[in-house]
Amino acid sequence: MKRWGDLTQDTADHLTAASVLDQAEMAVVVTDRFSNVLYWNPFAEQLFGTPGSTSGRESLLSLGIMKKDHPLAVELAKHVLRGGVWEGTFDVVRGDGTMIYVRAQAVPLRHQSGSVTGIVITAREAMRSNEREKDRFGLLERIGERLAGSLYVEETLNRVAEMLVPQFADHCFIELVENDRLIRKVSTHVNGWTPPAGTWKPVGEEIKYPPGHYAETAQSRQETILVEDFSQVSFPSPSEGAARICGEVGMTSAIVAPLCARGEMLGLMYLGLSNLTDRRSPHYDAFDRDFVGAIATRVAVAVDNALLFEEERHTAESFQKHLLPRELPRLDGLEIAVRYFPAAPLASHGQGIQTQVGGDWYDVIPLSAGRVGIVIGDVEGRGAKAAAVMGQLRAALRAFAQDDKPPADILARLDEWTRVVAHPERDDFGADITNPPLVTCQYLVYDAWSRQLSFANAGHAPPLLIVDGNVAELDITEVGQPLGVRAKGVHADLVYKEETRTLPPGATLLLYTDGLVDRRPARGSEAPSLSDDEALRILSEKVAKLSGEPVERIADAATVAVPGEIDDDMAILVVRSVAMELEVEERTFPAQPIMVSEARRMASEAFSDWQVPDERADLACLLVSEVVTNVVLHAASASIPRRELVLDGPPLPFDESWEVPGFEEEIAGDKEFTLRLRRGKDSIWVEVFDQDLRLPRIRSAGENDEGGRGLYLVDQLAKRWGSRPTREGKAVWFEIPIGGR
Repeated sequence: MKRWGDLTQDTADHLTAASVLDQAEMAVVVTDRFSNVLYWNPFAEQLFGTPGSTSGRESLLSLGIMKKDHPLAVELAKHVLRGGVWEGTFDVVRGDGTMIYVRAQAVPLRHQSGSVTGIVITAREAMRSNEREKDRFGLLERIGERLAGSLYVEETLNRVAEMLVPQFADHCFIELVENDRLIRKVSTHVNGWTPPAGTWKPVGEEIKYPPGHYAETAQSRQETILVEDFSQVSFPSPSEGAARICGEVGMTSAIVAPLCARGEMLGLMYLGLSNLTDRRSPHYDAFDRDFVGAIATRVAVAVDNALLFEEERHTAESFQKHLLPRELPRLDGLEIAVRYFPAAPLASHGQGIQTQVGGDWYDVIPLSAGRVGIVIGDVEGRGAKAAAVMGQLRAALRAFAQDDKPPADILARLDEWTRVVAHPERDDFGADITNPPLVTCQYLVYDAWSRQLSFANAGHAPPLLIVDGNVAELDITEVGQPLGVRAKGVHADLVYKEETRTLPPGATLLLYTDGLVDRRPARGSEAPSLSDDEALRILSEKVAKLSGEPVERIADAATVAVPGEIDDDMAILVVRSVAMELEVEERTFPAQPIMVSEARRMASEAFSDWQVPDERADLACLLVSEVVTNVVLHAASASIPRRELVLDGPPLPFDESWEVPGFEEEIAGDKEFTLRLRRGKDSIWVEVFDQDLRLPRIRSAGENDEGGRGLYLVDQLAKRWGSRPTREGKAVWFEIPIGGR
């Protein structure tokens, strides 16, 4: 071997450093101390798929290193600039959009004085060099990392194909077993090439490999099969079209690996080489077979985890959704839209991967005389336990709501029930340490005829009120504690307060749980998390633009208004009061027998004006007579109504009688009742109000009894009936359908 100094001048001219590097089949990249690229050779341009330039302005990261590997590149620079040598693998996106794995080694670039002035990087594509054994473990580790980042079957399989094509294969098929059938899930090919129709079967089709086919052998033996050179062997083809396309693309080699996990075969992974690409070696060998088998093992575990997770998630979601209302009732004077979305899977707080279904719920409950109860709530926690607690609370609230008590009373009872459903726990000394679930809830009662909205709040976010394009939170003065956290000794009546507002015609309420505004940045996004105030501002701006649109559009817009992924499950309920006035008649009568006929006459005239069918109107008038008669008959025995006693003149002496002449007669003669009639689209409601605190009940009348059958008739002939306490006494109501029972 001659030394450089013994070469002729002509030979030395061809052995300059530049000419040698230009012909080297290895990427060489040189950077300065600030990672600005100073030089790269032609093979680096080919490897990274980036036009060459030595302007010194391009960063090392401009070579296509994926964002998730940027910290790795920073570590490389720090380590080498301190005089060390670095070696590792990068995920690189080439200029044409394809992804490759690059094995790189970096050493310091030193000045004659010995100081480090830059970095010299040599790189090659992993698995396409003569050092495959060294690359194998690093590449398998990278593949495992990418597979571990997904819990959805489709996403997992697409990641597999993305990793293997075009770096390791020209064609990738993945089929999974579904109900004893092999279904194609992935069909990915190099350079975006697509097989013509009638050749290889597309995604979603059943695949049947004939006996003797190498894929059928891999499936039956559950082992990885290598076809090193198709020109040397022949196999039966699944179809004539498949055989034809194999010849057209020039299939040269293939590997088929079974996907097995927990002793069960989940499917097949098929990799093939063809003449669609120009490779150094167009054939697989035994090393490639073993390597693909190792990849298939990891893929099978990832697919199995994804299948198990999707099954668990589907079960939890079905459980959650079946606990929510399946369909909403049709209500007069209201337009309603609802949405429920579970959050995306999330590994956090040391709890592993969570299904993200939880305890968010909504409900719409028909009440007496066309009134409606509206509920939005959120049980703390996630998973089936939170959903189970939610189901119990929703059922309890629906039962409590049928009593027609004020919203504050309903929340007080629900607070007690929240403590009942808590699993009892005791410490080592026998003391009760039971922790009730933490629940936020808001219960509203809306009367579409009067537009009165009564509500009570248990620590829940106030709804948004949308009126004429303006959006603001509903003014709530009293926000009580969440259910289950009330201090001992403090009665719930002192915690939950009722408030009343009047909604303008056409006003819209957007009720939601915190999952709507509490979002996490999207995967791969470097955007910071939004604060609650920022998220609420964005939400308000988006829905304000759609204030006049149908409630369904508002619900859809609210769902996607706040950027980012759902960090918690989310429930949305949008209700709008209609602009039109609903028909109602109301009149107050003295509680005297002669007024029964007057009340019936008023009802008859109202039903006639509303064009209620005669049969329905006659039935309603009959029941009006029965209810009013019941009120009048019991007026004489009713307790003294609640009214303030006012005496004119000086105070009475202590020994003087407090009996005021004529006072009891005045009270008795002052008793009255109010008849209210309401017409809806499908029903009419009748309400009779009086000052008697006693609620009516059906009693059994004997054969010879003259009375006692009025409420029995109401119960038999009305669609629904009931009674509820009021501030002044009670109300008895019933519903008659207009179109028939």
